[in-house]
Amino acid sequence: DDFELSRAYPNPFNPVTTLQYALPVESDIVISVHDMQGRLVAYLENGRKSAGYYEAVWNASNHASGLYFIRMNVYGPDNTLRFNELQKIMLVK
Repeated sequence: DDFELSRAYPNPFNPVTTLQYALPVESDIVISVHDMQGRLVAYLENGRKSAGYYEAVWNASNHASGLYFIRMNVYGPDNTLRFNELQKIMLVK
């Protein structure tokens, strides 16, 4: 019934972490990874998804150890933000 972004697992991780998310209705979704300065590092999802449960995996083998942020934004049909969540993850090599 609700939008949901589960905690990344494992966290801390080396070099792969997985997160699960749920969409109660078809939506435009962006899941992105950002570094400490807020720069975009990677997109895990970017586009329209139907309602359901999903999993996204980030392989950070080409990135430096440190703190990163995963942001999930979900937009409605009129392009309004319907859900926004941010979580910290730690890459340890």
